[in-house]
Amino acid sequence: MSLPVEAVWATIVDVRVWPRWGPTVTGARVDGGFRVTSGARGTVTTLAGVPLPFEITEFVEGRSWAWKVAGVNATRHEVIPVAGGCVLSFGAPVWAAAYLPVLAVALPRIERIAAGLTA
Repeated sequence: MSLPVEAVWATIVDVRVWPRWGPTVTGARVDGGFRVTSGARGTVTTLAGVPLPFEITEFVEGRSWAWKVAGVNATRHEVIPVAGGCVLSFGAPVWAAAYLPVLAVALPRIERIAAGLTA
């Protein structure tokens, strides 16, 4: 992406924006705020309308975060600075390989949202 790391990071840590880029997310909240931080807990609501608890299990400000949803390891998100912008990388546990197409849909959505932040 030819976007600043800060814009992409802001997009993926703001739970208010998750429904705009996450194809399986209809809502989310973080206890005490709206941004993912180290150790944060909250809920994410799925397409089925079920709110599931989550916990941030790995967090490096401006760089990466990973989480458990309903106590199960889920995706990892990483923004990697490169010349002229950044690369956004998702990781998924082996058991969640079927979720990779969902992540592929999320990437261009995140790019559009982050581009709007820099406009």
